[in-house]
Amino acid sequence: MAVTMTEAAAKHVRRQLNGRGRGIGIRLGVKTSGCSGMAYVLEFVDEVLEEDLVFESHGEQLFIDPKSLGYLDGTELDFVREGLNEGFQFNNPNVASECGCGESFNV
Repeated sequence: MAVTMTEAAAKHVRRQLNGRGRGIGIRLGVKTSGCSGMAYVLEFVDEVLEEDLVFESHGEQLFIDPKSLGYLDGTELDFVREGLNEGFQFNNPNVASECGCGESFNV
């Protein structure tokens, strides 16, 4: 089981942590939400929790809680720029469908 980040995502995480002045990585999880059932949650991590699963990509750490890993296994976190828009993109092989707005998914 693994979750990875592209080099672009890792560089963006590093820039954000440097700008914040603290932090050891980001936490990726899922929560029940939206019209399709599940939504991604990202937050900064300042300290490791006992239950955290830690994955490293391109020198940056990605923290996942065990309950979310079943929905995220095999996911690649990317950071993309399209015109004036930029943001994280979740390449999740477990997704069966997504809502029209792209904010939630179903497995």
